[in-house]
Amino acid sequence: MNPFDFDTLTDRRGTSSLKWNKYKGRDIIPLWVADMDFRSPPSVIEALHQRIDHGIFGYTHPPEELTETILRMLDVKYRWKVEHDWLIYLPGLVTGINVACRAVGEDGDSVMTNVPIYPPFLSAPEISRRSLITFPLVQVNGRWTFDLEKLKRAITPNTKLFLFCTPHNPAGRIFTHEELTELSDICERHDIILCSDEIHCDLLLDEDKQHIPTATLSPEVARRSITLMAPSKTYNIPGLGCSFAIISDDRLRQRFQKVMARIVPHVNTLGYTAALAAYRDGQKWLDSLLNYLRKNRDIVTQAINVIPGLSMTHVEATYLAWIDTRQANLDDPMQFFEDIGVGLSDGQDFGGKGFMRLNFGCSRSLLEEALNRMKRAME
Repeated sequence: MNPFDFDTLTDRRGTSSLKWNKYKGRDIIPLWVADMDFRSPPSVIEALHQRIDHGIFGYTHPPEELTETILRMLDVKYRWKVEHDWLIYLPGLVTGINVACRAVGEDGDSVMTNVPIYPPFLSAPEISRRSLITFPLVQVNGRWTFDLEKLKRAITPNTKLFLFCTPHNPAGRIFTHEELTELSDICERHDIILCSDEIHCDLLLDEDKQHIPTATLSPEVARRSITLMAPSKTYNIPGLGCSFAIISDDRLRQRFQKVMARIVPHVNTLGYTAALAAYRDGQKWLDSLLNYLRKNRDIVTQAINVIPGLSMTHVEATYLAWIDTRQANLDDPMQFFEDIGVGLSDGQDFGGKGFMRLNFGCSRSLLEEALNRMKRAME
């Protein structure tokens, strides 16, 4: 028996929800932004109640217990022995991406990433006075992977930073040791810093696969790595804003902190409280969530791959499906699906024109209704 309830649909209307307010007053099921419709773990809710009952919300240091919990977790899961000083708390992972762009290289240097990719990867370089270079992921035997030849050709002498996402958003890949090694070897040969967004590292749906933090490949890779992690996607607490960077190299870490100074706000009190409760006490809830998401993943995969004009590859991690609509010849896929009552993310924003991203982190009844709407419309 499952002690946690993921089936009951909690009404998020009237809560200023970004996800649900987008289609306020319209019969459109929102399956777009990466924000689950599930209540956070009971341990998180209880810890927040206790903190609120205290009634004082002054300036707050990162709790020592949170730092110790994170370091212990990294050691147990990945045999990664991270030191206290390597950890830098951030009010959001997108903040970390933008800080990394400013901390590496100089104005006018270039930042590289693959497409499709989480949209802030595509906007952060320009905002940071850097130029953007992209190269494509390609499908090989039904799996998205790097086009290494195009990657090598795209590198320029002033390419200083590679923005990278593992597990991958939106393709749902857990990259292998071999893939990560090939990528990091290229970065090492060209003296490129790796910024690795690993926010989905706990959302592994394939039980036979393991997340490998990029920085654990070797001491050499660690020295040129900025790793970004957070409990926000895993435990559905993105609105509480607590993330962290792990940077082992002293000079790189100092440059990162210098860019942050007096500009990036501290994590708020409740963000720290929720992060500690999630990491310390949320494992049973997470195990139950993953089983629910696996079933949702399978339902989406089976449904999409029999709908005329639509297809998708296997989702190894995350709660996001990357759907290819190109065979359907839709002029505007996002508008088409909104018109039939399903709100998806437009692949064009990810550098993947003709694709749509579907968030299946929701109650099964809502998901099945959305898929039925899509099926009826395409047929």
